[in-house]
Amino acid sequence: MKIAYFTHSLASCWNHGNAHFVRGVLSELLARGHDVRAFEPAGAWSLANLTGDHGDAGLDAYRTAYPELSSTEFEADADVADLIGDAELVIVHEWNDPALVAAAGRVRALGGRFLLLFHDTHHRAVSAPHEMQAFDLSAYNGVLAFGETLSAVYRDWGWEGRVWTWHEAADLRRFHPPSEEGERAGLVWIGNWGDGERTREIEDYLLRPAAEAALGLDIYGVRYPDEAKAMLARHGARYHGWAPNAAAPGIFARHLATVHVPRRYYTTILPGIPTIRVFEALSCGIPLVSAPWDDAEGLFRPGTDYLVAPDGAAMTRHLRDLANDADLRVALVASGLETIHARHSCAHRVDELLAIVATLNPALTKDAS
Repeated sequence: MKIAYFTHSLASCWNHGNAHFVRGVLSELLARGHDVRAFEPAGAWSLANLTGDHGDAGLDAYRTAYPELSSTEFEADADVADLIGDAELVIVHEWNDPALVAAAGRVRALGGRFLLLFHDTHHRAVSAPHEMQAFDLSAYNGVLAFGETLSAVYRDWGWEGRVWTWHEAADLRRFHPPSEEGERAGLVWIGNWGDGERTREIEDYLLRPAAEAALGLDIYGVRYPDEAKAMLARHGARYHGWAPNAAAPGIFARHLATVHVPRRYYTTILPGIPTIRVFEALSCGIPLVSAPWDDAEGLFRPGTDYLVAPDGAAMTRHLRDLANDADLRVALVASGLETIHARHSCAHRVDELLAIVATLNPALTKDAS
């Protein structure tokens, strides 16, 4: 099948977690023999920030880890019909300009013989619905939403029968336990500061418990303002700045445990949607403790695949237990890996995507693997 994916950036993962998942999915599709092309707008915000901070060398880890992937940059006035070409399946991510989203729809409406899907991996449908409703999706065949509660929003907007829940997942080609175990010490958190969506939670469920458990804490991520860095320093955390996503398995392999601190929208009005770091951490074989988060869709086995801390005191107790109980760490790692390998790899998501395509046009997947 000929597939075109319009992303914000395939090359950059700077504050762009969706790149993790798209890279894994496109890599899997290529491995199965599909013809895959990726497109990203020239001057993409994520890429501009990455190269502004780190220069072209900031792309080295991506290029090394994903030699089979590439993307084509396009200008704002590009002919979208030419970009789509003879693609049979076109997927447009929501972190694209509304004009691009609408242009892809017009190409299909004017006789394009391809399936057109919109991929939504953000909370804006509830946090800023006016922004999402500004997208012209009238010619789209359907929506891929990264959680059931988000799918429900689209059903309320009239997409009943044309929205599919398509969770993120781990790319097992890159995210797996180390081939040889080395020394592990302390706690690690890989996450971006964001826009104040989890400031209190970071302090209550990460910084203070790590200090109280006497565990050294390493933090990687971007968009940390000076006041955030000062807060980290007050709690004794070591801030390392941006790390390429391809480096995450090696970072996880040096630490005893990690923590899931969901953004507030995913604990309140969009429950059941984990960050992609949950999938990636479990697939790398590192014990994980989650701040309060409702696994509303039963993606995992709370208490078995990872520990759950209802409050900061419980988080401190869990971290102390993990530091002192090797058997607990081994059990959590084994359970987490079992669940990821059974349900949450990018290969599973490609299977789901092909099944969705088959419902819309069985001919496209007749010979697909």
